[in-house]
Amino acid sequence: MIGRVDEVVVDCQSPASLAGFWASILGGEPVHRSEEWSFVDPPGWTRLAFQRVPETKQGKNRLHIDVLVEDVAVASDAAEALGADKLGVMQRSSAGAFQVLRDPEGNEWCVVRPSTEV
Repeated sequence: MIGRVDEVVVDCQSPASLAGFWASILGGEPVHRSEEWSFVDPPGWTRLAFQRVPETKQGKNRLHIDVLVEDVAVASDAAEALGADKLGVMQRSSAGAFQVLRDPEGNEWCVVRPSTEV
């Protein structure tokens, strides 16, 4: 082992706004260190940080967050009320159910419920 995850950092244009959005999704309080850097420490998970970059998001994420929920449809609707956008429809398979969403800056993420817990 070389090390452990310290934090996951998301490039964005509005760190304070995204920290607030993700605090609403995952819990914790948004912390605004500067106009260039904000973060949230969700209970039971590593820090999720947001750093300002000049460019806007281009293309599909190469990495995304899956958020475990009790009910995919209810969680998707709640996320939409907080500013997320649904991409397509809820998917179901023998592995479970998930809904792809985008945060307010267009970063893809999913709410998920494995089949053993559907």
